[in-house]
Amino acid sequence: MFAADPAGPAPDAGQVSQRVEHAWSTYRHGDHPRLLRTVPELLDAARRLHTAQPEHGTGLLVQAYRATALVLVKVGEADLGWLAADRALATAGSDPILAGSTAVPLAQALRGLGQSRLAMTTAIAAAERVAASTDGQARPGSRAVYGTLLLQAGLAAAGSGDTANASELLGRATGIAAQISDGQDYRTASFGPAAVELAHVVAAVESGDARQAVRRHETATRRQAWRGLPAEHRAAYLVDAARAYLDVGDFTAAGRWLVEADRVAPAEIRSRPSARTLVAEIARHAPQVAGVARLATALGLTRC
Repeated sequence: MFAADPAGPAPDAGQVSQRVEHAWSTYRHGDHPRLLRTVPELLDAARRLHTAQPEHGTGLLVQAYRATALVLVKVGEADLGWLAADRALATAGSDPILAGSTAVPLAQALRGLGQSRLAMTTAIAAAERVAASTDGQARPGSRAVYGTLLLQAGLAAAGSGDTANASELLGRATGIAAQISDGQDYRTASFGPAAVELAHVVAAVESGDARQAVRRHETATRRQAWRGLPAEHRAAYLVDAARAYLDVGDFTAAGRWLVEADRVAPAEIRSRPSARTLVAEIARHAPQVAGVARLATALGLTRC
């Protein structure tokens, strides 16, 4: 998958662009198995274009690597996700906005590897480079990249038990989000008030404050903006919300939200090892919850 640039004629830049956009659409819909099947050919085409036409191929190759990194982290291959994100960062070069966008999956991969402190410093450093870029201030979406990096840094801080930094970083992200509307994308990175609100819930879960997470979740999911987030984002978030309910001992609500996540984007439950473990645990404690036993059976899980 990550072999050296292949030989062969350069593909059409327009066709590669369409394939990259299709990969991101597949990711946003949460169809991870389908995306994984297309990644090898996508990277091959993007690398060949980048070798022959760097001016057209750099951004496309970066985005192909980013999509690859994100989906690999999703399915529990954080080490390979880190490698893809590192390749994206190397390809982005000195462009602070493009490089900043690659630091998002890099931070996620590091968190998946249990390196939350390093993930935090990586995201903060990238955010500072975006903020210091004079040309970046005028470029579309630079604030979205900056805000997304702050979110990643805040989540990493929460995961490392650094609640003070988590609160400060998420607070800064809240301020950035207030300046833009929900659904503003820059190279397929969603950022806005709704995304920040959900990040606060996840940070509370990571910090061990499940009761606060539940309170925030019940408010966040009543807002209309929640429905505008990509299916992948909503389903992944619901897995974290289910963890909060499990931690407070509400197995019924935990199961209900997992079933909802499976309805929104099934691969977020069926392709992620952490989600499968959560399904198995809830099925053991609350097999009577509508849909949980059926979901556990569909996943091939058995109750002990």
